[in-house]
Amino acid sequence: MARSGTMETANKTLIQQARQGDTAAWELLVRQHQEAVFRLAYLLLHNAADAEDVAQETFVRAFLSLERFDAERPLRPWLLQISRNLSKNRLRSLSRYWSMVTRYWQQQEPVAIPDSVNGNESARLWRAVQQLRPNAQEVIYLRYFLELSEAETAVALNIPPGTVKSRLHRALRQLKGVIEADFVDLKEVIE
Repeated sequence: MARSGTMETANKTLIQQARQGDTAAWELLVRQHQEAVFRLAYLLLHNAADAEDVAQETFVRAFLSLERFDAERPLRPWLLQISRNLSKNRLRSLSRYWSMVTRYWQQQEPVAIPDSVNGNESARLWRAVQQLRPNAQEVIYLRYFLELSEAETAVALNIPPGTVKSRLHRALRQLKGVIEADFVDLKEVIE
């Protein structure tokens, strides 16, 4: 018990020094806690490279938030909480990415289209979409071709859901213009 109290007292001193810009103090804190942070991330992620990335990000975030940290609390649980949250976020992101890739490869056609649209129309619709700006292509592809929800599309693009809605609205308006100009026979597909 005394050893733990001594370590926490030393940590308080190191935290104060790190807050004042002492990089050696921060490096010592990182060395003291990096194994525990890495091990928790590895336990959750089952991948050493991902666990290393999470551990690095944990210490970067902790350093950036050091001014707000209550030095009366133990440092290690706080660091482990950050590591856990980052690991869980990474798992969610990997799960969404894997689901998206799986859905893509399971599709028979390059485009998820209504039953009334034949293969030729599908290919022409895809060519029409490819004439749009990359941002518009991405949002249409994720939302309609991969059939992601607006929330999933927002995660995939790392933008707010409201931005997905506005980009989608603009992209569909642009797609309608492209179809009206160059793919007149597809006009009924988008209406």
